Amino acid sequence: MPRSLVLGSASPRRRELLAQVHPEFTVLTADADEGQFPDEPSSLYHARITMLKLAAVCVKARDAGQGEALVLVADTIVVLGDRVLGKPLDDEDARRTLAGLAGQEHEVRTRFLIARAADDAVLHAQTVTTTVWFRDLEEDEIRAYVATGEPRDKAGAYGIQGGAASFVRAIEGSYTAVVGLPLAEVAVALRAAFAQG
Repeated sequence: MPRSLVLGSASPRRRELLAQVHPEFTVLTADADEGQFPDEPSSLYHARITMLKLAAVCVKARDAGQGEALVLVADTIVVLGDRVLGKPLDDEDARRTLAGLAGQEHEVRTRFLIARAADDAVLHAQTVTTTVWFRDLEEDEIRAYVATGEPRDKAGAYGIQGGAASFVRAIEGSYTAVVGLPLAEVAVALRAAFAQG
């Protein structure tokens, strides 16, 4: 029976969200190469990256003496068409990304896995997709947002919970999934995972 939970993420947003439904957990960073292979479909890329993160965190958990724990990892991607919009390379890349999202509909997909650290056995895997609509954006407001530095570590070059909130005309789906962790789905999955251990 697992006695603890490890969150495999360096994201402060995921830590804050998880604490709302499961206050007691430890954090280990998920070190994985997040590069996308040429012509790799977005769904296959997303599944591969989350598995890489999971494997890395399970090893760290065992090395830290937390082999009895459950491990939760998550990854959020922004998809326009079937093109994955990752974290921007620099401010100019962020500006181009946001200009491309302006006036458009795109998807934000957060995939999460729950597994036993002891043997990497996946107990739950789920992708939660939210559709997001941006309003038309003026060049000066894009540049002002990029200048805040907020887009630099975010998929799609924006944070819906921050300065880009005013860019979002509508969403359909889970708001917390766009922030980085779909709480409704994670809460249900954790209850089941702890029950089955």
